[in-house]
Amino acid sequence: MSNNSLKLAVIIGSTRSGRFGPVPASWFAEQARAHEAMDVDVIDLAELTLHNSLDSSADAGSLAQRLASADAFVVVTPEYNHSYPASLKTAIDHYAKEWQAKPVGFVSYGGMGGGLRAVEHLRTVFAELHAATVRDTISFHNFWERFTEDGAPHDADSANAAARGMLNQLAWWGSALKQARATRPYAA
Repeated sequence: MSNNSLKLAVIIGSTRSGRFGPVPASWFAEQARAHEAMDVDVIDLAELTLHNSLDSSADAGSLAQRLASADAFVVVTPEYNHSYPASLKTAIDHYAKEWQAKPVGFVSYGGMGGGLRAVEHLRTVFAELHAATVRDTISFHNFWERFTEDGAPHDADSANAAARGMLNQLAWWGSALKQARATRPYAA
């Protein structure tokens, strides 16, 4: 990682058995690794123990360090019942300052809505945590039809261009906010 690189945490929000989240997360992480500004850390919430009571755990402490060291985030989320998974809400609520003054992007998937209702709910949550969500979102409508067996989008050119656009936004905001945090620490 160069001094100009940003540490991007890609968070897989679903923990359900048989979940689809790792497929778009892997694809997006590869796009991010190919971006000249990003050093990628994939965080799979299914691999962590975070208590719903928000009590501490070894994984909660480890995740705090990973989030604190990130300069930007991408949340990969399905849409469950017009919103995002409880596992993701628990992971978000465990922390406060780790999210502050950092940009957040979204990759969503679902049925006809492509997970966009989940993203709209997440935008308000991250605003409360003093994080800045970027405008562009990547969504996969009827996700079960959108990827090959190898995990690549069928419409790779369009999906890859969308990823590049969102990564460019994250790079701009991430660099600006990283510099601002270094010269004048953020106080909520």
